[in-house]
Amino acid sequence: MTMNLLRYYLRKVFTVLRNEVLVLPSRIVVLLFFLSMLLIPLVVDDPYFIRILVLTSIFAIFAASWDLLSGFTGQINFGHALFFGVGAYGSAIMNQHGLPHWATIPLGALVAVAAGLVVGVPCLRLRGTYLALTTLAFPIILLGIVFAFPGLTGGELGISGLTRLSTSRTVTYYIVVVIMLLSCAAMWKITDSKIGIIFHAIREDELAVKAAGINTTLYKLLAFCLSGFFAGIAGGLYAHFMRIAGPSTLEVQMSFQVVIYSVFGGIATIWGPVGAVFILVPLMEFFRLWPEFRTLMFAFVVILILLYMPGGLLPWIRNKVEEECPRCKIRNLVTRRVCRVCAADMR
Repeated sequence: MTMNLLRYYLRKVFTVLRNEVLVLPSRIVVLLFFLSMLLIPLVVDDPYFIRILVLTSIFAIFAASWDLLSGFTGQINFGHALFFGVGAYGSAIMNQHGLPHWATIPLGALVAVAAGLVVGVPCLRLRGTYLALTTLAFPIILLGIVFAFPGLTGGELGISGLTRLSTSRTVTYYIVVVIMLLSCAAMWKITDSKIGIIFHAIREDELAVKAAGINTTLYKLLAFCLSGFFAGIAGGLYAHFMRIAGPSTLEVQMSFQVVIYSVFGGIATIWGPVGAVFILVPLMEFFRLWPEFRTLMFAFVVILILLYMPGGLLPWIRNKVEEECPRCKIRNLVTRRVCRVCAADMR
C-alpha cells in the first residue's frame, strides 16, 4: 500500500515536471536555483562564501516583501526599513529576556505586522508622493525612539549577544535558505491567488475596484500586514545571524536599497527582486577589490539597467526567450509556432 502510494506521487511529480516545469526556460531556471541553493554547502565549504549567501537570502526576503506591497498594490513605501528594524529589535528584545530564537523570529514578525497596521491606517488616505514621504518618516521616528530609550534598545550600540541560529555554519545556512525559499514561494502564491488579482486591480484602478463592491481599505491593510510579516522575518533572521540588532536596521539607506533591488529585478514579479538581490549583493562584494570605485561602479550598473531595461533585468530576459499566447495567455518558447496548450497560431 505504501509503495503504491509512493509510486503514485512520484509519477505525479514527474508529470508536473515534464508538462509544466521543463517546458519553459524561466521555470527551469527557478528549479535549478532551488536545487543549487540546497546543494551548495555540499560542494563549497568557504565560510566567507556561505556568509554572503546567507545575507543575500535574508535580503531576498526583504526585497520580495517590498514588492508584495509596493509592486502589486502601488502603495509606494519609502520606509520599508521600519518593518525590518521592528522585526530585528522585537526578536532581540524577546531573546534578551530568555526566549529562544525559534520563538523570537516569528514573534518579531508579528510585531512587524502590528507596525504594518500602525503605518497602514494613517496612510490609507494618501497616494503617490504624499504616501511615499509619509512612510519615509516612520523609521526615522522609530530611530528617535531607539535613541530615547537606551535601557530597552541599547541606544546607538544596539542589542548584542543574541543567540545564534545554530552553532553549525551549515545548519545556519539551511535554516535561512529554507525559510527564504518558503517565504518567497508563499509570497508568489499570494500574488497568484484571488488576493493578488485584487492587489493588481487596486494598483491599476482603485476607483473601479471600489465600484465593484470590494473593500479596498481592507486589502491595502492586508498588503501592509503581509509585507510587514515577511520583512519582520528577514529582520529577525538578520539580528540572530549577526547577533546584534542596531540602528543600522532602521536607516534610510536600507529602505532605498530594497527599492533599487526591486526596480532592478522587475517590479510586481516577486522573483524579480529576489534575482536582483542574488546579482547585486555578490556584485558589490566583488567590487570590494576596488573600494574607491565600488559605489560608482554599482551606480553605473543600476543606471545602465534602468536606461535599457526599464521593466527590470529579469522580465527583459524572460521576454526574449518566452512569449504569451494571444488567445489563452499561457507562456510559450519564442521558437514555437503554435501554443502548447490551445494550439493557437503564435506568429
